[in-house]
Amino acid sequence: MVSRVGVPLPSVKRLRRRLIDVRTVREQLVSVAGLIGRPVELMGGAEVGRVFDVVTLTAGLRVPEVTGLVIRVGRRRAFVPVAQVSTLTGQTVTLSSAQLDVREFERRDGEVLLMGDVVDHQLVDIDGVQIVRASDLYLAPIGDRIRLVGVEVGMRSLLRRLGPRRFRSRPTPERVIDWTDIQLVGEVGSVRLDRANRELRRLRPADLAGLLEQLGQQQRLGLVDSLDAEVAADALEEMETEQRDRLLREITPERATAIIAEMEPDEATEALREFDGDARDEILAGLPATTRDAVQRLLGYDEETAGGIMTTVLAIVRRGMTVADVIDSLRALANHRDDLDAVLVVDEDGVLLDDVSVFELAVADRATDIGDLVGPPWPIVVAPDAPLDDVVDAVLSNRRSSIVVADEAGRPLGRILLDDVLDALTRTPSRVRPNVGDR
Repeated sequence: MVSRVGVPLPSVKRLRRRLIDVRTVREQLVSVAGLIGRPVELMGGAEVGRVFDVVTLTAGLRVPEVTGLVIRVGRRRAFVPVAQVSTLTGQTVTLSSAQLDVREFERRDGEVLLMGDVVDHQLVDIDGVQIVRASDLYLAPIGDRIRLVGVEVGMRSLLRRLGPRRFRSRPTPERVIDWTDIQLVGEVGSVRLDRANRELRRLRPADLAGLLEQLGQQQRLGLVDSLDAEVAADALEEMETEQRDRLLREITPERATAIIAEMEPDEATEALREFDGDARDEILAGLPATTRDAVQRLLGYDEETAGGIMTTVLAIVRRGMTVADVIDSLRALANHRDDLDAVLVVDEDGVLLDDVSVFELAVADRATDIGDLVGPPWPIVVAPDAPLDDVVDAVLSNRRSSIVVADEAGRPLGRILLDDVLDALTRTPSRVRPNVGDR
């Protein structure tokens, strides 16, 4: 195959840098937007059509390969395999053969049209953890293949596309992002992206939540669909309440059930409060029995009480266990570590004796009986029907990271973390806004 854009680039590795400062790369980039409408000629100079779009196989490829061009021949759109393209630069598209399949182009499974499916669409920039809109795309040769290597964002390339034709093919890569840092989301052309790539799944839940909040509806639903239910649940727990609730109502009941099943019980309860009776019952019926029981108990409490905002994920141990035993038991709760800042020590009847912090466990001798760590300062305990104002006072006055919710007999029911209090206050803004008249 003939080199199509000057001297071939040396390697893929070199392209995995931001392209703005790489002069040799800049000189060999071909603007996809600049190709559209450009004449397609034979070796002798005769024009056979004009470029309509560029076809790649994108799904699952780190650096997608161009498989051909769609060219307009009269009133038809014909496909030209990349093997027939002898020259492809910002100024020239030349074919090595005059033999064309002039049947109307039909997209095959897995094919993506770069101009029609990607330019002007929302994409995820993994490295920058942000949503970007592609103003242009850039091609470059790697070995004997033409690859999609970069995405340009910003107004400058958009203005170039709208300006005189002589400027449209000139790359302006001041804000070009390496394609290996880009994730397509949702349905792109004929490609249904059922799995997000590995880099996207490794993002922190808060980062994924931020991306979901920035995406349009179609892309947002596509991204949620592509994530494992557990990963999606972690992300939704970090979203703004209003946006999380809207997203859960947008997805199918089956998908909502799968995601809510992976949430912490208190988060699942908060989400379910936003569904009407029939929809809530449908989701509850689909939850695992243990999760369903915990959520139903929490739904029985008013959301403006201690029981309504507590988490039921608890680490409960009894006297006689060594510190080493207690630490080993915590491993089974590793997925709930954000909800566990202490261990509840109870007697033989399950009555609370003390709330031993994880720090106390960490510095204690591993052979020590957990009962020997019972002592002041004693835990702060509230009843499940305690109003939110009392909960706030208990947390602020004692400066604890969490307080315990217990029944009348003193048996622990749940724990309220500082984050739970802040979330509750956010839902009731009047509690945190000063009264202007009292100033």
